[in-house]
Amino acid sequence: MALAKIEDFYPNYRDELFDGEDVKGLDVYADGSDDKIGSIKDVLVDDQSGRFRYFVVDTGFWVFGKKVLLPVGRSRIDANAERIYAVGLTKEQVEQLPNFDELERVNYDYEDQVREVYHPQTTPQPAVTSPVVVANEMNTYDYEQQPSLYGINDNDHQKLRLYEERLVANKTRRKAGEVAIGKQVETETARVSVPVEKERVIVERTTPVDAGTATGANPDAFREGEMARMEIYEEVPEIRKEAFVREEVTVRKEVDRENVTSEETLRREELNIDNQGNLKEETIRRAE
Repeated sequence: MALAKIEDFYPNYRDELFDGEDVKGLDVYADGSDDKIGSIKDVLVDDQSGRFRYFVVDTGFWVFGKKVLLPVGRSRIDANAERIYAVGLTKEQVEQLPNFDELERVNYDYEDQVREVYHPQTTPQPAVTSPVVVANEMNTYDYEQQPSLYGINDNDHQKLRLYEERLVANKTRRKAGEVAIGKQVETETARVSVPVEKERVIVERTTPVDAGTATGANPDAFREGEMARMEIYEEVPEIRKEAFVREEVTVRKEVDRENVTSEETLRREELNIDNQGNLKEETIRRAE
């Protein structure tokens, strides 16, 4: 069967297969140790069924500058530690494995070399009866023939996550309204009364008691043009407008607090174990 890169078969493989995480970039360690072998550069899957077949491992400094194929059956995934362990892989095997450059190079002969390194002299060889039969068997190689290489070990890989829903309460601040406070000018007609005074001249003419009696006045007493002067005043009202502080307005905000209660139906997954036969089960809950 032909192989395909994981992102070509599963464009959204991170969300579909790994809960939003990416298998690419995970470190690869020798099984049961902290001896780092390299990191995952890609995953090859069956282009018909989508089953995982190989991890493409960049061996880094372990075997400098080499990328090799690690059959999924020879791996153990530790999701909690974000590691992949290569089961039984040695540096000598890595040195014997053919270098992986491009997917197009992975044909039957190439995979046969890979299988020979992991399982020497156990790789199924097509019966040499005729060229036509050989080509047909090579093109229809069944990975299920070697579950130790291509079968995922249930003890190492099977992982069942139980989910539960929880209420998460947060607050967001949003604009509830706006208050604009301004001033406007209103007019009214006002009247004011101011008392004023005006002076006027009163001329009184009377006849003296000795009218007609000679006074013996000197003829020179007559003076033509003699005048008496008196200044006359009056009050004029003076009206003007002045601005005075009438009132003062203070604008402030106050916060009112209240509790908002919401009810939701929450779901939780529980584990159901269907035991068949005389199997003894033990469930261990690790402390978190």
